Amino acid sequence: MAITTEAFTVQPFTRSCHHIWDEGDHVLIGVSPGNSYFSAGRITELVRWASARFSRIDLIYADLHVAELFSALGYEEEHAARRASKELKAVRRRIVRGVEEADLPGTLVGVHGLSEFATNPVYDLLHRRVRHFLATDPHVRAGCERMAGHFLATKVGGPTASAEQLAACLDYIAAELPFFLDTPGILGVPSSVSCYHAQIPLTELLYAKGGGLRASRNQAYAVVRPEGTAA
Repeated sequence: MAITTEAFTVQPFTRSCHHIWDEGDHVLIGVSPGNSYFSAGRITELVRWASARFSRIDLIYADLHVAELFSALGYEEEHAARRASKELKAVRRRIVRGVEEADLPGTLVGVHGLSEFATNPVYDLLHRRVRHFLATDPHVRAGCERMAGHFLATKVGGPTASAEQLAACLDYIAAELPFFLDTPGILGVPSSVSCYHAQIPLTELLYAKGGGLRASRNQAYAVVRPEGTAA
């Protein structure tokens, strides 16, 4: 059931996700580099909106495997590294500016790149778990490949991507997935809602009953879009 607020429409994925949303402990806002949706103004809106409900806010952007992805898309290695560095610096500047313009003294708001968690033991364990299921579970593999396919279709001008491009994109996705599985374990918060403006293809699998690659019991997922914006 959708929740409509002043600025955004929120769709928790399951009833349990809705309960975790109501608890208001923590919200994780994922920010994609190179995505025009995440302007500094949008970040400001999201942070102000989140501050009205959640005790703690963290914004995390993907800064792992970006140069490798550019290289797989055809950039020379040096150019790929420069392009990745430029894009990641730009997205961090936008996030920091958006948080500053939200002007919320006393509200705990963190800004992180994924690389900051390389030495976090929970993140490391979850990342290795993701890689294991990516290699052994056809359902996880198919979901990740659908995510990669959506992204690569916009970059290669069609549905066909090379094996190198697919592998680079899967590495990028695998680095993000721990925060869809157990943000509370990584950040040490009681419960957490991971928010994005679209549903990821793996959502149904991560919140299904039974064994396998599943979100933790105190991990929620919600699609958060500006009010009046179509899915």
